[in-house]
Amino acid sequence: MINPLIQKVVAAYSGSASSRRAVLYGIILSKQYKCSLKVVYVVDTAAIKMLTLNKFMVAPEGKKIKEHLMEDGKRELEYVASLAKSKAVEIETEIREGAVWSEIISCADESGADLILLGGTSSVQALSSIGHSVVGRQDAEIIGSAHCSVMAVREKNIEDLFKML
Repeated sequence: MINPLIQKVVAAYSGSASSRRAVLYGIILSKQYKCSLKVVYVVDTAAIKMLTLNKFMVAPEGKKIKEHLMEDGKRELEYVASLAKSKAVEIETEIREGAVWSEIISCADESGADLILLGGTSSVQALSSIGHSVVGRQDAEIIGSAHCSVMAVREKNIEDLFKML
C-alpha cells in the first residue's frame, strides 16, 4: 500500500495576512489528514547584515532591530499556536535567523517535509500589461530550490473554512 503523499508540512509565517492564510490552511490539513505541521518564522538577519555592511545602519542599530524582530516572531508564533490549539491540533513552531528562503528550505529538509505552504495572495501579482504572473523574490527562491512540493495558498475563504473546522 502507498503512503499518504502529505505527512509532514512546513508553513512559512511572517505575520502577514497571506502567510496567516497559509498557516490556517496548514492547520486544516493537519486536522483533516492527520499530518504534522511545523510553522517557521524567519528573522531576516541576512538583510540586516547587508544594510549594516552597506552603511545604511550601524551595527548597534542592526542588533536592536534584530532583537525587536525576534520578539515579534515569538509573539506571532504564540498566536499561531493558540489558533492551532483552538482546533485541537498540535503543531510545532520555530523561529530562525538568516535568509528567509534558505531557512525555510533548511527547515523543510531537516524535518523531512513533504510540502511547504506559502502565503500566495499578496506575493503573487498579476501584471495586466503583459499578462504574466510575478512571484516575489523570496517565494521564487523557495519554489526553485525546495526539495519537496511547494504550495501557494490563495484560498479566499480560508478563515470561514477554519471557523467551520
